[in-house]
Amino acid sequence: MAELTPLESFRQVLAGTARALAHEPEVEVGYTADAPVTLGKAIKVPMPARSLPVDQVAEVRGFADGAALRLRHHNAALHARVAPAEAVARAAFDAIEQARVEAIGARAMAGVRANLGHALDVRLKSDPLTRARTRDEVPLSSALGLMVRERLTGEPVPQAAQYGLSLVRDWIEEKAGHDLDALGLTLDDQVAFAKLATRLLEDLELVDGEMLPDDEQEAGEEGEGDDQDQGDDGDDSEDDGAGQSDAPMDARAEARDEATEDGDSVDMNDDAQSEMESDDGDEGEQGTMPMRPNRPPAEPGPQFDYKAYAAEFDEVVTATELCEEEELTRLRAYLDQQLVHLQGAVTKLANRLQRRLMAQQNRSWDFDQEEGLLDAARLARIVIDPTHSLSYKVERETDFRDTVVTLLIDNSGSMRGRPISIAAISADIMARTLERCGVKTEILGFTTRAWKGGQAREKWLANGRPPAPGRLNDLRHIVYKRADEPWRHARKNLGLMMREGLLKENIDGEALLWAHDRIIGRAEDRKILMVISDGAPVDDSTLSVNSGSYLEKHLRQVIAWIENRSPVELVAIGIGHDVTRYYARAVTIMDAEQLGGTMVEQLAGLFDTDTRGR
Repeated sequence: MAELTPLESFRQVLAGTARALAHEPEVEVGYTADAPVTLGKAIKVPMPARSLPVDQVAEVRGFADGAALRLRHHNAALHARVAPAEAVARAAFDAIEQARVEAIGARAMAGVRANLGHALDVRLKSDPLTRARTRDEVPLSSALGLMVRERLTGEPVPQAAQYGLSLVRDWIEEKAGHDLDALGLTLDDQVAFAKLATRLLEDLELVDGEMLPDDEQEAGEEGEGDDQDQGDDGDDSEDDGAGQSDAPMDARAEARDEATEDGDSVDMNDDAQSEMESDDGDEGEQGTMPMRPNRPPAEPGPQFDYKAYAAEFDEVVTATELCEEEELTRLRAYLDQQLVHLQGAVTKLANRLQRRLMAQQNRSWDFDQEEGLLDAARLARIVIDPTHSLSYKVERETDFRDTVVTLLIDNSGSMRGRPISIAAISADIMARTLERCGVKTEILGFTTRAWKGGQAREKWLANGRPPAPGRLNDLRHIVYKRADEPWRHARKNLGLMMREGLLKENIDGEALLWAHDRIIGRAEDRKILMVISDGAPVDDSTLSVNSGSYLEKHLRQVIAWIENRSPVELVAIGIGHDVTRYYARAVTIMDAEQLGGTMVEQLAGLFDTDTRGR
């Protein structure tokens, strides 16, 4: 039998400790190169270096301990039942509950407390709280989680978060200080703790004060007792409850959001509303329009003097594959909080677009015809003058082609901060608006898996650095929303753009081809591809071993092929970067704040041109 490596031995010890903390013999621990995640009884933690540095070992232990404590002390079904529906409040409620389960372990075991502290330091490195400079930039979920942790364990707030927390601490203490003090009295009772947490959110005016009926709370208490006192039975009830409670609550909440978020939005007609309500079925591939990848474009496919050295390391992933549901909820809440003022302005512009599209789709009438349907509105003329002839009207349908729109968003590091936030919320509002008008929308993003080359570059180095290798990085293409997926199902996914470490380098040419290949197979009559970018394609690894114009030349070739030989209509918006030198139909804006309005204007212009042209 082969001797275990120190790394594997550490993993086995970590798994044993997690099983003991969780009181669950089936817990498994594995390593991941991405963010730590817990899926059922499988815990994925960051992989430490082979030498097992002390600080990295402590961080990994902290993530594993936190996940094990959650498995033991947290009832997911109860949590889903009592959690608020609004995104910001839900993220805060989740953070408070996580502070509770970690506090139980930290108060009982000094080693666990130290490990959790190391894991917290790592999480704070990517938390917007540590970069906040004004009160509006502070994510309330992170602030409340730290203050609850401070109250329950007595541990001070880490230095990195003290300034950001100080921006809102006095306001939270004034509004809900007494609620924070009371939380410690219900640490071991999830039902009572959740009730106090909800009252805290009410005092902060994050929820409107609606609580569950008493009978549901009592049912929750019974469910929690079974879950925490019995091992396997509790886990089964947790899984079943989560599956039954989460989806209906999210559907109802998002339906309310969609109905009430826009004060001046246009009401959907009965047919459109019933069609959207019928989409409440299962997510996934069932019920979606089949893709037709073999459908030929207008001309043969492009042939470019461009290659990828090792395409086997590229990936096309969904947001849920890169980020767990709970973190997506938190990131979406942060996105909403950051752009609350911009969202109102863009929504008004989107409503204008909606009214214009609805007007183009409505049927019209030709009046004063000699035959057709009797025009009852003009019968008064005959009463006044019997010699006047009867007036008829003829119904005429407006020619509005079935359309699909793809929004391709640059997810490179230069978009970090305000530009990517505005791009995400603008895409979100456009998708919602177009869906109301019967126009299907797909939202895609493109970046790379690593900075300055990934596994492709390692393979190239191992093969002796052959000349002219072509593209030397691993692509990461992200599907935030499929064209056939209802907007409310994909709403949280856009929060992934707020995740620290996601945005890396941009290889625009291949991303454009990927998005084009997805849309060209659609059955719709009209296909529109809108690209949002803030710079020329850049990948240091590729450009260091090829010509300096290698990526840009490929981008120009792809654009020229799509514009001249493909039925897809291509339009681009450049943020602080002149994209008009690449795209025939393009606009450049110097301030990201203009993005939402520019997207509306560009789409409206395309639809107006199509209607007038036909």
